[in-house]
Amino acid sequence: MSQLTLDAEALYANLLERVKPSLKPGTRIIGIASGGVWLAERMARDLSIDEPIGIISSTMHRDDFARRGMTSAVPTRIPFEVNGADILLLDDVLFTGRTIRAVMNELFDFGRPARVRLGVLVDRDGGELPIQADICMARISLPASQSLSLDRDAAGRFSFNVKAI
Repeated sequence: MSQLTLDAEALYANLLERVKPSLKPGTRIIGIASGGVWLAERMARDLSIDEPIGIISSTMHRDDFARRGMTSAVPTRIPFEVNGADILLLDDVLFTGRTIRAVMNELFDFGRPARVRLGVLVDRDGGELPIQADICMARISLPASQSLSLDRDAAGRFSFNVKAI
């Protein structure tokens, strides 16, 4: 088996550069628990955004909730008005699209945004639903027997973790 090499720091730097020109005054950033939250926190810090970021969990709206249960210890927290907002939704890895579908249901429980854009570091090419990122830094293929997730060290630097499932 070949070794997958993805530079999460370089992909994050590219994401930051791609997002920067599209952020308008009032654009709100929401990170999907957990890797997306790490991206949102760092992006807000790196871009000197003073407004709070939102944190959103897919847990309550997942179509496999009965099987998975409460998988996220991070509850949804959106400290701003969603109605009419321009939202940038961030996640680390897009795979089947089921997390994004669940997150959209959760988001609309809080109101109706004017626009939602999705930014991800990696699309791992496993789409089961017609969902795609507006901003994607890399597309890869992995066997269904492997998972890909973002890790963060104590200094806040990103890396990817590939493991058998």
